[in-house]
Amino acid sequence: MPASYAYLGPEGTFTEVALRTLPESATRQLVPMVSVPAALDAVRAGEAEAAFVPIENSVEGGITTTIDQLAVGEPLMIYREVLLSITFALLVRPGTKLSDIKTVSAHPAAQPQVRNWMRDNLPDVVWESAASNADGARLVQEGRYDAAFAGEFAAARYGLEALETEIHDAENAQTRFVLVGRTARPAAPTGADKTSVVIWQRDDHPGALLELLQEFAVRGVNLMLLQSRPTGEGIGNYCFAIDAEGHIADRRVAEALMGLKRVCPKVRFLGSYPQADVDPKDMRAPRAGTSDGEFAAASDWLARCQDGRF
Repeated sequence: MPASYAYLGPEGTFTEVALRTLPESATRQLVPMVSVPAALDAVRAGEAEAAFVPIENSVEGGITTTIDQLAVGEPLMIYREVLLSITFALLVRPGTKLSDIKTVSAHPAAQPQVRNWMRDNLPDVVWESAASNADGARLVQEGRYDAAFAGEFAAARYGLEALETEIHDAENAQTRFVLVGRTARPAAPTGADKTSVVIWQRDDHPGALLELLQEFAVRGVNLMLLQSRPTGEGIGNYCFAIDAEGHIADRRVAEALMGLKRVCPKVRFLGSYPQADVDPKDMRAPRAGTSDGEFAAASDWLARCQDGRF
């Protein structure tokens, strides 16, 4: 029996479409799960080799359910990412007209991407959240709701028709998905990598976040995502999900992470992995003074000073 990948289901989600762009998906059993936590827990329980879940979209930023689930529980690691352009269709049961629609369903992350379209076309319709966009389509099929925002490709799967297509408030909207597995040695750097961590501040004081960010800044590490999340330990207690440009094998990234480990009560490494749709030859050179060679030269100089050979 082939190894399995769990993903946010049911069948017909954008997650499934993105997952099928990975070549290795053709040799895996793809298992739809009812939620992001269920997909990740399948990996933790050894029931799936990996989970494929959404983690960020270009309209609303980080997807909090995924970030929160990666921040707690048995550690997991990100191995791959996929970017997928997102546009919605309004799926209805055959014969439904726009004027018939009183309720509409989709994943909560879809709402900010279609809010203006709804205001202009369905101003009095009630929004009902679903576990995924495809699950919203399933609920329309069952008669629970009148319409769902989902991918046009989901219409045939659920016996629906696309009343409207190409719905999006933001041009070129994209969602980022990640392949998550059990912890292991990160793959070798490609030259166009990303490193993800979650960090906890020791206490809340003026400049606390600045102190953490300086660990990256002084080493020339560019941040690609910074999102605060409550720890659940009271108002004002936050952890921070961070995506940084580079690989843990890069000296500037490694030293930034060591700096964070010194000053933070907890740092969770989520992986170093290739950036999607980025060619290494298009990457900017490290800022002067932050290349691996310059870190090595500085380390050698310090050793010579300690040995009296300066």
